[in-house]
Amino acid sequence: MSQSSMLGCEGLRQLEGPELVQETMEKIQIVKKCLKAAQDRQKSYVDKHRREMEYEVGDKVFLKVSPWKGILRFGKQGKLSPRYIGPYEIIERIGPLAYRLALPAELSLIHDVFHVSMLRRYRSDPSHVIREPEVEISEELTYMEEPAEILDRSVRKLRNKEIPMVKVRWTHHSPREATWEVEEHMREKYPYLFQ
Repeated sequence: MSQSSMLGCEGLRQLEGPELVQETMEKIQIVKKCLKAAQDRQKSYVDKHRREMEYEVGDKVFLKVSPWKGILRFGKQGKLSPRYIGPYEIIERIGPLAYRLALPAELSLIHDVFHVSMLRRYRSDPSHVIREPEVEISEELTYMEEPAEILDRSVRKLRNKEIPMVKVRWTHHSPREATWEVEEHMREKYPYLFQ
């Protein structure tokens, strides 16, 4: 059986050499036009939301920190974690889209070059600065949290055992700020509470 008769058996249209090439070229052109139109559409959408960011050496910027799991976090976790930290000074431009920042010693484990998308301009505003009053602390003074009273008792049940708990109100705190503590530890440390 010849190749042309096999094509006919399978229900495919038999094309001769130049016709096949011409039809294939037309389909390729249609696909290219569709791809170009889709790319242009996506580019115009992205360009509406894109802002050109360019910084100078000496500018101060905030550094975006990642909210995703498994990536270094700064301080709090979850919804309350900061989205940006800083401000940090730009000390060098490493190309059109990367900058080196002057990071503090506690961030020394982090690479100090960042893509422009990770930065946000810092605009100095004196009204945003909160001045804390200076507190003088005498070195002879100490502050110890002491339990004031036991408000409630409970038993915490685990798989194999039960742990007696006590709800303790601490001195200088309201009953709303009471904490649950293990009774055994409280008996050892503060036996006068249980007399």
